[in-house]
Amino acid sequence: MRFLGRVFAGIFLAGLTLALLVTAGGMVRNALQERQSREPFRPMRNEQVAAVNVVTFQSGNIHPVITVFGAVQSGRSLELRVPRGGPVVQISPDFVAGGIVAEGALLLSTDSVDEEQAVARATTNLSESEAALAEAKASVLLAQDDLRVTQDQAALRQQALARQKDLLERGAGTEANIETAALAASQAEQAVLSKRQALVRAEASVKQAENALSLSQLSLDEAKRQLKDTALYAEFAGVLGEVSIVQGGLVNNNEKVGQLIDPTRLEVAFRVSNAQYARLLDAAGALSNADVTVKMDLSGYSATARGRIQRESAIVESGQTGRQLFAQLRVEDAFQFRPGDFVSVEITEPELQGVAVLPATAVDASGRVLVIGPEDRLVETAVTVLRRQGDDVIVRAEGLDGEKLVAERTPLLGAGLKVRPLDPDAPGVVDPQSSAPSAAPANSGETVDLNDERRAALIAKVQENTRMPDVAKTRILEMLAQDSVPKQLIDRIESGGGR
Repeated sequence: MRFLGRVFAGIFLAGLTLALLVTAGGMVRNALQERQSREPFRPMRNEQVAAVNVVTFQSGNIHPVITVFGAVQSGRSLELRVPRGGPVVQISPDFVAGGIVAEGALLLSTDSVDEEQAVARATTNLSESEAALAEAKASVLLAQDDLRVTQDQAALRQQALARQKDLLERGAGTEANIETAALAASQAEQAVLSKRQALVRAEASVKQAENALSLSQLSLDEAKRQLKDTALYAEFAGVLGEVSIVQGGLVNNNEKVGQLIDPTRLEVAFRVSNAQYARLLDAAGALSNADVTVKMDLSGYSATARGRIQRESAIVESGQTGRQLFAQLRVEDAFQFRPGDFVSVEITEPELQGVAVLPATAVDASGRVLVIGPEDRLVETAVTVLRRQGDDVIVRAEGLDGEKLVAERTPLLGAGLKVRPLDPDAPGVVDPQSSAPSAAPANSGETVDLNDERRAALIAKVQENTRMPDVAKTRILEMLAQDSVPKQLIDRIESGGGR
């Protein structure tokens, strides 16, 4: 009986255990089904707000600027060459590299003894020719007087012949008298002819004397020119360069001894691309006389000159592209430059209307910008990029006037994100990405006297900020340590603006 009781007790315990296991399995299964049927738990998170620098889109009329590089060159220069060689006997003290000379100043002269003698001989020959001409002209006058007397005598002989003929008709004359009068008249006519020949020869002598005088004058002029060629003069006021002669040296004919440069006639030569050249053409397709600004850095001092485009190169050199242009510098600015200076050239383009200037970082490669929309959420908008100059771009867009744009796009920013705009034009703005905070809160607005507890809380908030640069943090802590702190700064820190 005891054995059967133990058997039944074991069976009961086994059944109870099995029932408990089934019950537990059902409870686990129900719990798993209930968990799977419920939505997964998601912890509540606050939306992350990024601080961004913004710029205001303001359209207007702008003159774009093209920046290129060029070289200064002389628009008026002269190679100094000695026409007649020889030993240098005189040289000007200003005839040195960099010397400044006036127009017509004597630069140097060579030995001129032979030329001076040639001038003296030519002068003597000219005097002789003048005397010969005067004598020939006097001979002409005498020949004219002699001819007139002879003509008068011939007229008297003709009158005598006519009288003898009249006497013969009245019976008072003779044939012999007529013949004698006729012979005398004929001899008088022969004398007139001889005198006319003498006058012609005298007039020819005058022509010959005049020709001889002209030759003598030419010889004198040639001698004077050769004498003048022994001296070198400055044709215009300027600065000397490439001087290669000393007193006592020997120079050859037409040897170059220097260069004269006009410092008031400088120009700059520079090259632009085909696209830039096209923007400098006027409505008729001709090159416009655009204004240029030439700059050169002289170890901390910036030399600046203004000018205007005057012309373009006639040909495009082999291996080059674009166009080479030349701009004339203003006289009052040109003194700072010298031929050969390497300079930067800023060319003012024709005016563009209805455009705005934005930082280059505000526009992506596809020409899109991020606009601060409602509730400070970003909206992506397309703009038309017209020019890129330096760190800025010139764009045109419709309906963006007065809108705030993100000044510095990053891969983390996109359409729909909520941001905290940092407008540099607004007072009291502390840019967390800037190397130094704005000083506006320290100098503007209402100030508050803080107690120790509130001051400590504000300092703790600033010190806990990990996004703020150390320079900005130090600046703000110095402001919080003062007796009176700008209320605008306190409001920004307490509202989370310093986070």
